[in-house]
Order: sequence, then C-alpha cells, then structure tokens
Amino acid sequence: MNRRVFSHFFAAFLSLAALLASPAGRAAEEAPDALIKRVSTEVLDSIKADKAIQGGDVTKIISLVDGKIMPNVNFTRMTASAVGRTWRQATPEQQKRLQDEFKTLLVRTYSGALSQVKDQGVNVKPLRAAPTDTEVVVRTEVTGRGDPIQLDYRMEKVATGWKIYDLNVLGVWMVETYRTQFAQEISAKGIDGLIASLAQRNQSNAAKKS
Repeated sequence: MNRRVFSHFFAAFLSLAALLASPAGRAAEEAPDALIKRVSTEVLDSIKADKAIQGGDVTKIISLVDGKIMPNVNFTRMTASAVGRTWRQATPEQQKRLQDEFKTLLVRTYSGALSQVKDQGVNVKPLRAAPTDTEVVVRTEVTGRGDPIQLDYRMEKVATGWKIYDLNVLGVWMVETYRTQFAQEISAKGIDGLIASLAQRNQSNAAKKS
C-alpha cells in the first residue's frame, strides 16, 4: 500500500465531517446512500472553502474530527476490528488508549490528504440492500481530475441512525490493512507493545509537522 492510497482513506474518513450540520432526527431517518451523498457534498464544499484545513492545520483537523466525525462513526468497532481477537483480552484502559492512539494516528498521518481536495465530486451507486438490513455497503466513486476513485463505506444501523465502521479505497479495506500491521506488533510485544508503538509513531508524526 502506498501513501497515495492511504491518503484517500483519510480523506474519505474526513468526508463525514458535516453529519451534525443537520438535525439528529434527520440522520436517523435518512437512507444510508442518501446520507453519504449529502454529507460528502457538504464536506467537500466546506474543505474547499477552508484554507487552514487545506493547509493541514492539525489542531483544526482534530477539532473537526472530535466535533463532527466521531459522534457519527462507530470508532470502537473500527478499532476493535483493526486490533482483532486480542481486543477482548485488553483491559478497558488499554482499549481506551488504543482508540485514542489509533485516532491520532489517522489524523496526523493523513491530514495532508485534505490539501489535495480541489474539484472533486462524489457519485453514489444504487444501494443493494433490503429495507430490513442493519448492515450495508454504500459504494461510491470520487470524481475529479484523473480516473474515478472507488470509495465504499461499511455502515451499520443503530438506535441513533447509520454509522460507518470501515472504508474501502481502490479495493482495499482500511480495517483489514491495519489489522495486519497491528497483528505483527501484538505478536511481538503484546497489547502494551502495540499501544507504545502507536504512541511513538504519533510523536514522530507530530515532530515532523512541528
């Protein structure tokens, strides 16, 4: 996997940022494909209008993630899936540290992807799902300069509406990619070793951007 593909992962992750711009009840009633179309359009417009985000302002991006994205993503499930079966063996404190460090890794590593947003748009494909389904895959293409980029969302329906828990860019699911990396760390050093490794990577990324 190259950095360009990973940058699309994070750009996709941040494309959820405007979910709270609409009333909470609307999100609960909205179909998952309609939600992705609306949110993607709103957020792309917002990024294009914000020079600080385009410039990779990490403080502003973290604020965006905490205020707009995290309430609408099942990040516990995303992190648990990335960690794998060892997640159940982790203590509540270890699980919290894993989520915190994983979120920071995503923010700091891929914040540069936002500077690439220029004239992109999103084409949402017809949803293949039954009305009673509680888990769906919303398939989209990001259009703009160059070839369209495949971008799919795994979503689940909970009491508060639809939430995203995984992303697929160019045929590669983000959680599966990180699961392979994390499994190697856990096998060598255990859960605490993975937490320490993530913290070290985050410190290194922060130093590079300072």
